[in-house]
Amino acid sequence: MSLLKKTIYVLILPLVISGLVFASREGTSKKLSSKSINGKKVALKKWEDSPDGIRFKKWESSPTGKKVDAAIAKIRKPVKDYTRMKGVITSLTLPQGSRLGYGLMVRINEEDYILSFGVLKPDDFQELRSLKVNDKIILKSRNISLAPKYSYPILSGEYVELNGKIIYKRIPRKGGC
Repeated sequence: MSLLKKTIYVLILPLVISGLVFASREGTSKKLSSKSINGKKVALKKWEDSPDGIRFKKWESSPTGKKVDAAIAKIRKPVKDYTRMKGVITSLTLPQGSRLGYGLMVRINEEDYILSFGVLKPDDFQELRSLKVNDKIILKSRNISLAPKYSYPILSGEYVELNGKIIYKRIPRKGGC
């Protein structure tokens, strides 16, 4: 065998081997992901059959649950894209009995939402406390959720601007996701 043929074999052989290894990994990952998807489906079905799941499904199909779902649908895209939304403060307190930490009620697109900032240090929401009812704000959020305890969707407060001035911006945790 000539030196040129040996060199070509030496260069091509690792490519063939890595291709085979990659192909086998891809097949394994597909199998694992389908197993994990099935596991999630089983867990979801188990929860839906539990008393809490039954209560949630009942609430979800109630007029209040449908109203909350419709309000979520109105702002799903700006939340997903983390874009600016215009809102008006309607209340400086959350509904009675709420356990969401510090928050406000805000109206966006003719719907009311809970704007929750969670548990903050006093320095974190100093400027938020200066807000008044009927203040027009610009806000951004990356998350919207719902809970049968509340008649409103819950927005996580991540960015609030008043009159062109940023009065709150959540600082991402260091070393976390």
